[in-house]
Amino acid sequence: MTDISRLFFLGGLGLGGVVLWLLSPVLTPFLVAALLAYLFDPWVDRLERRRVPRSLGVALVFLVIALGVSAALLWLAPMLQKQILALAQSLPAHLAWIQDTLIPRLTELTGLPLDMSALKTTLAAHAQEAGQWVARGLGLAFGSGMTLLSWLMNLLLVPVVTFYLLRDWDRLVSGVRGLLPRGVEPTVTQLARESDDVLGAFLRGQLSVMLALGVVYSTGLWMAGLELALLIGMIAGLVSFVPYLGFIVGIVSASLAMYFQTHEWLPLVYVLIVFGIGQLLESVLFTPLLVGDRIGLHPVAVIFSVMAGGQLFGFFGILLALPVAAVLAVIVRHMHGRYRQSAFYGAEPPAGPDAAVSVTMPVGEAEIDTVQGAPAAVPDAIPPVSER
Repeated sequence: MTDISRLFFLGGLGLGGVVLWLLSPVLTPFLVAALLAYLFDPWVDRLERRRVPRSLGVALVFLVIALGVSAALLWLAPMLQKQILALAQSLPAHLAWIQDTLIPRLTELTGLPLDMSALKTTLAAHAQEAGQWVARGLGLAFGSGMTLLSWLMNLLLVPVVTFYLLRDWDRLVSGVRGLLPRGVEPTVTQLARESDDVLGAFLRGQLSVMLALGVVYSTGLWMAGLELALLIGMIAGLVSFVPYLGFIVGIVSASLAMYFQTHEWLPLVYVLIVFGIGQLLESVLFTPLLVGDRIGLHPVAVIFSVMAGGQLFGFFGILLALPVAAVLAVIVRHMHGRYRQSAFYGAEPPAGPDAAVSVTMPVGEAEIDTVQGAPAAVPDAIPPVSER
C-alpha cells in the first residue's frame, strides 16, 4: 500500500468516525437492528441449509422470537410489578426500623453519633430534586407529539431493519469484501474471521450467561425466602456482562433486602451461599460452555469500554462499546504479532527478499500462521458462526 493509499484510507476512517458521531442520535435503532441480525443470522443459516428459503427462514425466526418474548413478558411482568409495588409499600416501615432499631444499635456499638433526621432531610431533598428532573424529562418526552412519534418510529423501525438485514446479511458481507483492495483483502478477511469468532462468542455466549445467572440467582433467592427474589436476581444477571458487577450488586442488594425483611443475621448466610453457587457455576460451567476462552477482553477493558462509549456517544455508545472493544482486541493482537516479528523489535530479518518467514499470532487458545511474501489462500466467503 502506497503512502497516498494509506492517507486515503486513514482519511476515510476519520471521516467515517465524524459521520458516526454526528449521526449517533439517529443511528441507535439501526445499531440495535444490526446487533439482532448478527445474533440470529446463524439460525437463518441453519434453516437455509435445510432448503428453507431465506425470507421464509427470517419470518420463522421472527415468529419464534416474538413468541418467546411475549411469553416471557406475560409471565415475568406481573411478578415484577408485584415485587416493585411491595418494595415501595415497605419502604416507610424499613426507614422507621432503621431509625428506631438499627441507628441506636450502631451508635451503641461504634460510639459515633448517627443522626437519622439529617439523613432523612438529605434523602428527601435529593428525592425532590430527582422527581423534578424526572418530571421535566417526562414532560419533554411526552409533551411533544413529534418526540413521542419519533420514539414510536424508532421502535417500529428496529424489526423492519432487522428483517432486511437478516435477509441480505450474507450478500452484504460478500459485497463489503468485494470492495476491499486486493493487496489487503487476505489480512482484512483473516481479521474479520477472528473478529467474528470473538463477537459471536461474546454476544451470544454472554447473553446466555446473563440469562442463566438471572435464573440461578432468582431461584436461589426464592428458595432462601426473599420476597424480592425475582427482581434482585434478574437485575444481578442483567448487569453481569461487566465482570463481578452483577455479583456485587446482587449480593449487596439481596443482603440488605433479606435483613430488612427478617431482621436476622442467619438468613444472610443463605444469600452468600446462593451467590457463591452462582459464581461457581459461572466459572466452571456457564462461561466455559457458553462463551469459551476466545474473547480475550480484560475486565478493566470491558468496564472502560462501556464508560467511554457512554461518555462519547450516550446510549448509542454503550451499545457499540463492547463489539468495538472486541474487534480492537483482535486488531491489537494482530499488531502485537507483527511487532514481535519486526526488525524494530529485534527479530532477525529473512535470509533473502523472497524468503518465507512463519509468523504465529496467538488468538485466545487458537493459533494462526501467516507467511510473509506468500499469503495463505482465503475462502471466498467468511463462514458464519454456526458453521464453525
